[in-house]
Amino acid sequence: MTAPVPQAARSRRQYITAGLASMMGTTIEWYDFFLYGTAAALIFNKIFFPAFDPITGTLAAFATYSVGFFARPLGGIVFGHFGDRVGRKSMLLITLLLMGIPTILIGLIPSYDSIGYWAAVLLVLMRLLQGVAVGGEWGGAVLMAVEHAPEGKKGFFGSLPQAGVAPGLILSSLAMAAVSTLPDEDMLTWGWRVPFLASVILLLVGWFIRVKVAESPDFERMKSKGDKVQVPAKVVLRRYPRELLVVIGGRLAEVTWFYTVVTFALAYATGTLGIPRIAMLDATVWGAVVALFAMPLFGMLGDRVGYKWVFMAGAVGVIGFAPLFFGMLQYRDPGSITFAMVIAIGVVYACLYGPQGSLFSAQFPPEVRYSGISIAVQVSGAIGGGLAPIVATSLLAYGNGDPRYIVWYLSALGIIAVISAARMHGPLRFAVPPATTEGART
Repeated sequence: MTAPVPQAARSRRQYITAGLASMMGTTIEWYDFFLYGTAAALIFNKIFFPAFDPITGTLAAFATYSVGFFARPLGGIVFGHFGDRVGRKSMLLITLLLMGIPTILIGLIPSYDSIGYWAAVLLVLMRLLQGVAVGGEWGGAVLMAVEHAPEGKKGFFGSLPQAGVAPGLILSSLAMAAVSTLPDEDMLTWGWRVPFLASVILLLVGWFIRVKVAESPDFERMKSKGDKVQVPAKVVLRRYPRELLVVIGGRLAEVTWFYTVVTFALAYATGTLGIPRIAMLDATVWGAVVALFAMPLFGMLGDRVGYKWVFMAGAVGVIGFAPLFFGMLQYRDPGSITFAMVIAIGVVYACLYGPQGSLFSAQFPPEVRYSGISIAVQVSGAIGGGLAPIVATSLLAYGNGDPRYIVWYLSALGIIAVISAARMHGPLRFAVPPATTEGART
């Protein structure tokens, strides 16, 4: 008869499994999301909006891209509610399906030449479903990692689902780079569809991984004590408005920076500067590779010095590096472009994103934590990420091709992030705000 596994060993295995599963599941969902962004920057204006001139077609493609961001708050509210009421794990499985299936279907949508504007309608519908899925996924993935992790390592484990963004970006960039080598006619007829259809493999892998993860111990304790609230979103808005606002303000710089660098810069470099798209995709991959290792390091650093101090350093990085980033792109040199992407994604973004899960989770108590971080993060995502490519494209046109107004915009958001982070809870360790469980019930 097999001896029972000691509780300490079971706990260690559980939090390691939860951390890795959160990271790998997030990788799969962000592969799907980034794939759309890359295609929007390079291809969709020609496939779904060929009746427009190139600039208007690009704006239309970015508009469909933005739809996913505006759907995120809805996903955050819905999945946050059930994540706080029913459990974290089940929501992660549902959001995985809700992200993966529409991605596969995007690869099957006929072009404008085949069904006219219905192609764009179907594209927007699939994008809406993707946005709802991502809106609910992030909070659950972060909480499964953070709430399973032992004290003193929550920053590191909270960074693992964040680090999943990097391989998701790498895989999507490599997939698009591979089909970009096809002749233009093949690329525009069938080649672009292959990366979307291939996500069925990742969907199956993600389901297999996530189904093995145990429910969050914090949620189990909350359930056993009867601390659930009836309407978590209502409690968040009523009792934690300050926490909600500082998280939104802090994240605006991070999300706007990322999508300006990864999505808008791709269109800007290839369209305005004439840089080959393969050079930009390769540079993006290198930046993501560095971020894959840097994010856990910044999470560990947050465990040592405080999550918000690391986050504030990243916000200062946005302010300082924004003008240098666009200056390096204008050299049109592969080495300068790669270096710019490595610093922008692998250092500045990683410094913001690595400790973010643990920092934001520390702002809300367990009974409303899923709802609190999901609403705050997805509202800021809709404002920052959803509008980033459109705002940047408009500011570039306003500056007659000079990105200086984009730099000012990013710098202003960086200043807001510094102020917001300074007002967050938990300067030295993971800690919930002083509001009590009793006061949170309805």
